[in-house]
Amino acid sequence: MTDETVQLETTQPATRVVLAEDSVLLRDGIVRLLTSAGFDVAAACPDADSFIEAVDEHRPDLVVVDVRMPPTFTSEGIVAALAVRDKHPDTAVMVLSQYVEEQYATELVAARSKGVGYLLKDRVADTSDFIAALRDVAGGGTVLDPEVVTQLLTRARHADPLAALTPRERDVLDLMAQGRTNSAIGKQLYVSDGAVEKHVTSIFTKLDLPPAEGDHRRVLAVLRWLDQED
Repeated sequence: MTDETVQLETTQPATRVVLAEDSVLLRDGIVRLLTSAGFDVAAACPDADSFIEAVDEHRPDLVVVDVRMPPTFTSEGIVAALAVRDKHPDTAVMVLSQYVEEQYATELVAARSKGVGYLLKDRVADTSDFIAALRDVAGGGTVLDPEVVTQLLTRARHADPLAALTPRERDVLDLMAQGRTNSAIGKQLYVSDGAVEKHVTSIFTKLDLPPAEGDHRRVLAVLRWLDQED
């Protein structure tokens, strides 16, 4: 009697995807591409609202979202993507954008560094790389467009607002840290009180210190200056 071994073949379920893209041509093209690559496209949405509803309904493994969506074509897509990350933390997110939106890219990656991607739409043209990127993100990886990485690194190098101060503004802030009044600073630097006031206003602007009730901008500016001196 011969024993026969029966091998049961198991298959992984297809990655379920919800797509958000307002361009009909690009949306249909991505749907066809994903379907041919074995993805299960549960919904393809033209705006952020229907996208959020589709995610709640289908609970996809991966969402692919355009940054700029109707009605204002500014940040609807990325805001929706961040909302998905908060509400459905296990859902991977791939963001597509025509241009590098540094603030949005930073916010997306900062929200969570796994299962996230940010690609320029030009990369979609290379279908094999695009599909590979989607599979990587769906598997928990991080995929950032090389141009995104370059701009984020550049932004990080220039993140220190004190670096934006002119030599004269740095002199003014240094004297402010010594407790000098505007009049005393003017005498020390041989400039008018009005000129000192303009420098102080510029310092507040560059340090992102808008007028706010309960905040003493002069003290906050000095604290930032002293912090970099430590």
